[in-house]
Amino acid sequence: MEYVKNLWRHWFGRRQKYIIIPFQPDVIDGTRQGVLAVQSIDFCVDTNGENHHTNKFNLMSRDVDKCLVVRRGQAFKLDILLNRPYDANRDAISFIFYVSDVEKRGPSDDTSAAVPMLEKGTETLGAWNAVYEGQMDSHLMVAVTPAADCIVAAWRIDVDTKLSGGGSLSYTHPLPIYVLFNPWCLNDSVYMPGHSHREEYVQDDGGLMFRGVYNRIKPTPWNYAQYEKDILECALYLVREIGKVKGKARGDPIRTVRALSAAVNVQDDNGILFGNWGTELSDYSGGTHPLKWVGSLAILQKYYDKKKPVKYAQCWVYAGVLTTICRALGIPCRPVTGYDAAHDSQGSLTIDIIKDENGNTLEEFSRDSVWNYHVWNEVWMDRPDLGTEYSGWQAIDSTPQETSEDVYRCGPASLRAVRDGDLQRPYDASYVFAQVNADKVLWKYSGEIQPLKLLARDTASIGQNISTKAIGRMEREDITNLYKYPERTREERDTMEKALRKSESIFARYYLNDAFNEVTFDFELRDDIKIGQDFNVVLHIRNRSSINQHHVKGVLRVDTVTYTGVTGDGVKRYEFDNILAPEAKENITLNVTFDDYYKKLVDQASFNIACLATIVENNFDYFAQDDFRVRNPDIKISIDGKPTSRQECTVLVKVENPLPIPLKNGKFYVQGTGLEKQLKIELHENVAPGAVAEAQFKLTPPWAGRFQISAKFTSKEMQDVDGFHTFMVKTMETNGIPLIDANETRQI
Repeated sequence: MEYVKNLWRHWFGRRQKYIIIPFQPDVIDGTRQGVLAVQSIDFCVDTNGENHHTNKFNLMSRDVDKCLVVRRGQAFKLDILLNRPYDANRDAISFIFYVSDVEKRGPSDDTSAAVPMLEKGTETLGAWNAVYEGQMDSHLMVAVTPAADCIVAAWRIDVDTKLSGGGSLSYTHPLPIYVLFNPWCLNDSVYMPGHSHREEYVQDDGGLMFRGVYNRIKPTPWNYAQYEKDILECALYLVREIGKVKGKARGDPIRTVRALSAAVNVQDDNGILFGNWGTELSDYSGGTHPLKWVGSLAILQKYYDKKKPVKYAQCWVYAGVLTTICRALGIPCRPVTGYDAAHDSQGSLTIDIIKDENGNTLEEFSRDSVWNYHVWNEVWMDRPDLGTEYSGWQAIDSTPQETSEDVYRCGPASLRAVRDGDLQRPYDASYVFAQVNADKVLWKYSGEIQPLKLLARDTASIGQNISTKAIGRMEREDITNLYKYPERTREERDTMEKALRKSESIFARYYLNDAFNEVTFDFELRDDIKIGQDFNVVLHIRNRSSINQHHVKGVLRVDTVTYTGVTGDGVKRYEFDNILAPEAKENITLNVTFDDYYKKLVDQASFNIACLATIVENNFDYFAQDDFRVRNPDIKISIDGKPTSRQECTVLVKVENPLPIPLKNGKFYVQGTGLEKQLKIELHENVAPGAVAEAQFKLTPPWAGRFQISAKFTSKEMQDVDGFHTFMVKTMETNGIPLIDANETRQI
């Protein structure tokens, strides 16, 4: 113990200047004669990379200056070349680890650790340890274990040697060791049980997110690329410089992900992404339209190179980038989509939508909105600040919607707290609860001196089909049950009403008004309409009363709508005036042609179908609505032959033009492991109606295993077209077997 104290005095007495002192056999002065000298350190990259599941990182696999990437709480090997064999009777060896970007530190600082080399069986549980493993000639094998709660950062290493008879030397390795969170370590607060879970939520560098509307879900491929050049360095930069996480907090996943949820957006700091929800293509000049991004690689490489925000993002882009950053750091993470997701701007736990007599939304009266879908993230970790029952998946959201403690960030909110209505549990559980479980209340505005009139109250539509990618499969998994009890059950209503009683919203006074249910309205929509086709909207009106007839008049309308719920141009409308006999049914059909809707489409080809009707005899108003999306074609991706690691292969991408007009200025954007940068392939000819656009490129898989290629196609006439292909790459000794056939993955 006295030696360790002297070591600290020796180290800090040097004012933290580290000099490599090579072994000099001709030095014979009394202080250095016979002192053990480190000549080099082999990071044992292959062995450590396999054991720590980090061998795919560019830092570990690049041709020169390979750095070691390891996970905390788990031993890694060092092969130390000495000037002579180590002699335990007269040599003392200690390791000084210190965070490379911290200039000031002290003996009790978590940014540094002095670790004497110990014999096996004498380690200190949970702390930094360096254990003698054996030696061969002048090669000394040491197993170093970072503390399971140490700072996640780039660490530097000094090796100090001392001779019992006097004299000492110090060696500083020129390259850092990157220490990450460790979901494989029981003592790490991000420990995740289950090999398949860790493979999916930490190791996989490609996957799916989900967009579209609740009744037409659209899988969207995304290349996370957490192993590629600059990505890990960028993740650490974000935590340190943008998130301003300091000291021990850099080893705390709660503090880390809360900071990252703010650092991914540009609000409040110099974060990664500018958001843009414009409805015209011209709104995105000077940047990249969010629909053109294929993955995180181009975004993060551009940001890390320039240290300036990248244009532009919407929710799934924010979520994809945040997934990349968390997985790079070792925090299990997945993107999650909720359909009919609420944006509760008033904290009322209800979404109040106000309509005029024509069914137009009056946005000036309420900032609340319902998005067709919203994508956020979940991260897996312990919650010692809340209690073990709140550990597990936590919701975080980097899309800048509302502030939390005066910063645009959200979470981590325990899913257990959200489901049970424990809305006072940090962080932002109330906002997440409203996002997936608020009640939607529709009001009619008839003038300044008239009270708001209750049109409808919907307790079930918010937070539908909450989705994430299934483990090990390119399919959707429904996880709605993690966020709330089944709709209309006693548990769900009790949880909601408990929360509502605490609400001070001005609309809450009207909430318990009775509804009129003798007349019902239902929409019938074809499930699979491809862009370019005509479609029908059918409104079924039914008089449920067996004794009363009803006079019903109103308007059926089709409008384009952004995925954030903002109504665009009107496509078509039809006014009706009907007398319904007792138990009568009426069907109203509205035919919408390609010419009706094409020039009015906004970003993601979605429509809002709405009916505002009045029961004339009692002046009772109804409002009913539904969402609808026409489907874009899918990119088909195929590979020539059986791909083999480190051997070039040819990839073909193609897409059909379903429109009755030609596609001009077509472009493919492609990302995937083995492509160091995003590919942009421009077509030199127009694509005629019914014709197929094709392109090909070369790919060299860097290793064997599962790969994913993600692609986008854009043109002036057609946006938001994508596709993916997942396949296995063989080694020279094995046969490659496609994991998922391209024809099975194209329906997105």
